[in-house]
Amino acid sequence: MDHPKRILVTGAAGKVGREFIDRFLADGRFDTYVVRALCHNRKLQPRHRLEVVCGPIEDRCVVEQATVGVSHVLHLATSKETPETTIDVSIKGLFWLLEACRASPSFRQFILIGGDAGMGHFFYLHPIPVTETQEHSAYPGCYALSKVLEEVMLEQYYVQYDLNGCCLRASWIMEKDDFKYQLSFGHDVFGGPRWRDLVGAEKADEYVATGAVPVMLDPQGLPVKRNFVHVDDLVSAILLSIDHVKARQQTFNICMNEPVDYGKLGAYLAESRGLPTVPIRTPYHSTWLDNTKARFLLGWRPRYDFKKMTDCAWEYERAPDDPRIVWYPG
Repeated sequence: MDHPKRILVTGAAGKVGREFIDRFLADGRFDTYVVRALCHNRKLQPRHRLEVVCGPIEDRCVVEQATVGVSHVLHLATSKETPETTIDVSIKGLFWLLEACRASPSFRQFILIGGDAGMGHFFYLHPIPVTETQEHSAYPGCYALSKVLEEVMLEQYYVQYDLNGCCLRASWIMEKDDFKYQLSFGHDVFGGPRWRDLVGAEKADEYVATGAVPVMLDPQGLPVKRNFVHVDDLVSAILLSIDHVKARQQTFNICMNEPVDYGKLGAYLAESRGLPTVPIRTPYHSTWLDNTKARFLLGWRPRYDFKKMTDCAWEYERAPDDPRIVWYPG
């Protein structure tokens, strides 16, 4: 009897990891696979076809234990703006994973989830759409730098060892009501900018009371276009890329077909929900991340546009045991 194929998922307890595991195990195409989840700070419970290994990814022994008998790796583990852990998790951890994969007789494919932070997203002027051929340009901070280093390290393993891998370069990943709270003037804002810091606490509290939403403007006063992807669409791209012959040693931008225009978003919220809008001039710039390559080579099609993303976020009701995780880059 053949041994089942195993896919190792790092960062398995995060939003992408949890969604991927549920959909992967329910997908008949992967009935012969077992998922092995590598967990550290947050844990998953083992279940049918789901194994769990616990420990820090920067520990070589943990990684070697986790990769025994593994045919595929989905690398999701990352560290945000935390300089104390960024190099250990994002660089050292990835290095041990790649080393284990290249030496393993069972290894077949490595899938890295990258990020448009490595292209600078709205920090820099991008006068034309950002394709996969554009040079890396990390914005200030250790997180964006780590996303550049991850992509470069994987690319060098293609050169050095002809490793079979691919990078899915995701834009900002949304789930549940994240998209709603990235527009919050309150302390519960998800991600950045932190709008209350731009308008002051007194004004911000007034806007919270009225349900107002910000309309991000660039330095010229034009609405900013910003890239997002729903976790459902990202997981669809991951599932398609597994053993896809055209994914070999490729990088793919994974995002909505068009970036979200904050002007159109504000107008839609005013029309559909009667919410007031507040234009806010910022130092940020519009960016159009081009997903043509993923649509062409992988046959991937995102289901979410800005209206679907908005409606799903505003209609989502969190259960009492599902608290929001507020994250803001320090």
